Amino acid sequence: MKVFSGTANLPLTRKIVEYLDIPLGDVEIYRFKDGEIFVKYNESIRGIDVFIVQPTSPPADNILELLLMIDAARRASAKRITAVIPYFGYARQDRKDQPRVALSAKLVANLISTAGADRVLTLDLHSASIQGFFDIPFDHLYSSAIFVDYVKEIKLVNPVVVAPDVGSSKRARAYANRLHAELALVDKKRSIHNKVDSGTLIGEVEGKDVVIVDDIIDTGGTLCIAADLLRKAGAKKIFVVCTHPLFSGKAVDRIQESPISQIVVSDTVFVPEEKKREKIKILTAAPLFGEAIKRIHNEESISSLFDL
Repeated sequence: MKVFSGTANLPLTRKIVEYLDIPLGDVEIYRFKDGEIFVKYNESIRGIDVFIVQPTSPPADNILELLLMIDAARRASAKRITAVIPYFGYARQDRKDQPRVALSAKLVANLISTAGADRVLTLDLHSASIQGFFDIPFDHLYSSAIFVDYVKEIKLVNPVVVAPDVGSSKRARAYANRLHAELALVDKKRSIHNKVDSGTLIGEVEGKDVVIVDDIIDTGGTLCIAADLLRKAGAKKIFVVCTHPLFSGKAVDRIQESPISQIVVSDTVFVPEEKKREKIKILTAAPLFGEAIKRIHNEESISSLFDL
């Protein structure tokens, strides 16, 4: 097998191949002056099990780069092509909840399949139902394998796991079960995208340490409103566990000014140095992806990875 990286998160791919103890595949990715992307594999991949690591976080060029890498691998006669997408972008538009809207998650799924991917591997989809948009094998990893042990090491007092919105409740319940903790919920009210107007806390957190569990931090508005509610409700320490740190706009400044004690994220999305602050701790997802890639290549079970 060979593992190749797009340009969206080269540091993560380097950690993955280090875990696998194999060299990083040689691929040339070049942009013409007008922004057009050129992709060329600089080594033979005929008959090879190829894994392409590329999160589809903004800008949208990252999606196009992934598609071109898949297409080039297919035309180079790769035996099997697995799109390893640490963060599956455009997943928030997964259903028609308003008239005349696009279903971007389904469109991206169609593009990946049409480009020639034989399999997809990703972590913490915004909605698990997106797996059904694909007609090719799909492996969905869970970040609890990365975060739960770290949260246990913090040794929280009377821990409560909090879902910052209704959509995160199932994920939060899974964490609560593994941490033997209680569960609470913030019911948020949103008037427009990326703007949360208010929220209502459902559950008891007074005198307890809380862990907010979410999959994406975009502007940080949902998290900070939830943290303010929890502090007013008497929560002691407020920790956040979130998989994909997009950190759009002034998100990191909001987090620094909020009552959040620490926010733990993964490296599925590359975080530039200027957005790294003392409250933000980054744990790598490389061993999880590396082990999953190894098991896919060896035709072994992926689900058993979460029974360890």
